[in-house]
Amino acid sequence: MANNEYLLHYVWKYRLFSQADLQTVDGQKIEIIDPGIRNTDAGADFFNAKVKIDDKVWAGNVEIHHSSDDWNKHGHQTDENYNSVILHVVETMKGCVKNQKGMQVPQMQLTVPDDIRKNAEYLLSSRSNLPCKNQLPLVEKKVINSWLTVMGVERLERKVNDIFTHMARFNNSWDHSFYVLLARNYGFGLNSDEFERLALSLPFNYIQRHSDSLFQVEALLFGQAGLLYDEAVSDDYYLQLRKEYEFLRHKYQLTSIDGFLFKKLRVRPNAFPHVRIAQLAALLKQSGRLFSSILEKEDYKQLRLHFQAETSGYWQTHYSFGRESKKSHKYLGDASFNIILINTVAPVLFAYGRKTDQEKYCDRALHILESVKPERNAIIAEFTTAGISPASAFDSQALIQLKKEYCDRRKCLYCQIGYQILAR
Repeated sequence: MANNEYLLHYVWKYRLFSQADLQTVDGQKIEIIDPGIRNTDAGADFFNAKVKIDDKVWAGNVEIHHSSDDWNKHGHQTDENYNSVILHVVETMKGCVKNQKGMQVPQMQLTVPDDIRKNAEYLLSSRSNLPCKNQLPLVEKKVINSWLTVMGVERLERKVNDIFTHMARFNNSWDHSFYVLLARNYGFGLNSDEFERLALSLPFNYIQRHSDSLFQVEALLFGQAGLLYDEAVSDDYYLQLRKEYEFLRHKYQLTSIDGFLFKKLRVRPNAFPHVRIAQLAALLKQSGRLFSSILEKEDYKQLRLHFQAETSGYWQTHYSFGRESKKSHKYLGDASFNIILINTVAPVLFAYGRKTDQEKYCDRALHILESVKPERNAIIAEFTTAGISPASAFDSQALIQLKKEYCDRRKCLYCQIGYQILAR
């Protein structure tokens, strides 16, 4: 077993053991009224439990160990935080235990049923990327759908925590935080780190000061990206852009990042970093107070129009500097726009709703995710093969959360799908 104590926690939490004739090791009758709430931080394993020992009801905490002597091994006998433990649950009994006050702690021996142990071994030792892949068809759809709802919200909450970290960094500025997250996601995975470094090197308020000129916004972004120092390029637009950037660089005492960091290998021309920077510049130029303009857009259609910002004329005939191409509009494609909605717009709206206690923005974020087509990637393909096909981006985000936080970490004992399989 990967961690026998986790299995004991699981069996205790869901009461997957015979509750007839329960008693302490010294023969007192036990009734489990409430197993308590699982604690993932320091302290006892379960808080606010309620048990009846003989004729007396006790409310407090429960500590669980594989062996009773783990109590002393972990130093609980000298830790006052464990004085509130009303029951010590163990699988192997090796003597009595006392708390920091010197009082003996009641103990109960818990035996894990053989069928549950067998199912747990199967899940946790599975070599499949999805441990329960072969068992999924046996799980009720309503259980899967309910758990995916939990996973979808859990993934949003994780992203909210990341956003609040940005907020603290930028003096609680929604515009600046949104700007950095937006820039990162314009890197679309391959260049995400580079685009985030670009945004961090160029404060958003500098862009705002020049938002009446697309040329100056482009000069700031391309210059800070380190893409204006190629001596082999000599067309007028490029040289003018570099001249403008040198003026702005000196004015704001800017230091560019290294242009060679941006990746173009095996990237379609429409997704070249130069094109993405030009698209980002066009959006920033028209957006004014960046996040405020997003708050004003109430549905998918309005957001789509907002992000369909037209790049400057140069980029309609170029994919990179100095190499002319057939004229074409360089709008964000639907798939790219959906990625921005999923990874930037929806999470920040959800975070804003949480921070300001305005549930309408949380609801809008969820509605956006439910309106967008599900993502296509290796994780989604794996679940689809196993019989779970997402209907929206909310579902695909839920599956990504499930895979990364539960399947990959083999946390089957904390998963509702795993519970259904174990409890069969």
